[in-house]
Amino acid sequence: MGRKPATYADLEALPANVVGELVAGELYSSPRPASRHALVSSLLGVKLGGPFHLGEGGPGGWVILDEPELRLREDVLVPDLAGWRRERMPVFPDTGAFHLAPDWACEVLSPSTAWLDRNVKLPVYAREEVHHVWLVDPEARTLEVFRLEGGRYALLGQHEPGGLVRAEPFEALELELALLWGK
Repeated sequence: MGRKPATYADLEALPANVVGELVAGELYSSPRPASRHALVSSLLGVKLGGPFHLGEGGPGGWVILDEPELRLREDVLVPDLAGWRRERMPVFPDTGAFHLAPDWACEVLSPSTAWLDRNVKLPVYAREEVHHVWLVDPEARTLEVFRLEGGRYALLGQHEPGGLVRAEPFEALELELALLWGK
């Protein structure tokens, strides 16, 4: 006899100190992000939010959020950051979760979530046609940039510590990776 698929009620029953996600009826829970993970995610949100969300010194045209709950078909995902082009989300919804897949998602990898982010969530993002995904690894100090091509992700670049990077879909901004590592 098979196991009963997890439900949103199972997700809601998790303790407040964990992040829960549902993928293909499976409940995944992870501890709240550690300090380095939170720092990288926060700094990246600040660096992208000004020029792309607010249009300060950049092109604007985006809605960028920290840890939005995405309800995509039967799956519930919580990326570290996600962005929607304003033309796809002209009116910001007053809701607890988003049913519209983002145009960009960013996962900050940690030892407890790297496998989930790469092997479970990435295929869901592809299925939902999230055009760009960034995987940021605070330990290795790398940024991997992926673009959806033909239903699969193509690695556009793996950027190492230091240096300046122009990465899709935010190539209008020259991003100094060293700033993400708290330098």
